[in-house]
Amino acid sequence: MKIENTQVQMRKGILEYCILHIISRGEVYASDMLDELTSAKIMVVEGTLYPLLTRLRKAGLVDYHWVESTSGPPRKYYKLTDKGREFLDQLGNTWQELVASTNQIISNTHQK
Repeated sequence: MKIENTQVQMRKGILEYCILHIISRGEVYASDMLDELTSAKIMVVEGTLYPLLTRLRKAGLVDYHWVESTSGPPRKYYKLTDKGREFLDQLGNTWQELVASTNQIISNTHQK
């Protein structure tokens, strides 16, 4: 078993939460999301990000609008919908529970 495969799966598991959290701060351009995710070592590529953004939009969690650019084609900026904000809040609660549960398990030093 390769550690890299498990690490990738762990990152994929929290990718949607991280993307929604980034968008929750305000309207954001996809390449800015990609830069932040990459710098945080979530290691996402455009081929992963754009289909996920499309899925989130179809689910009604995010929306976008086009903004004209002075240096190229128009840019698509994403924002959370009200439904997306509620979903993010629920994911935040789940994340906190998972962190607490995981910490409880890994801090337990009792051996059977």
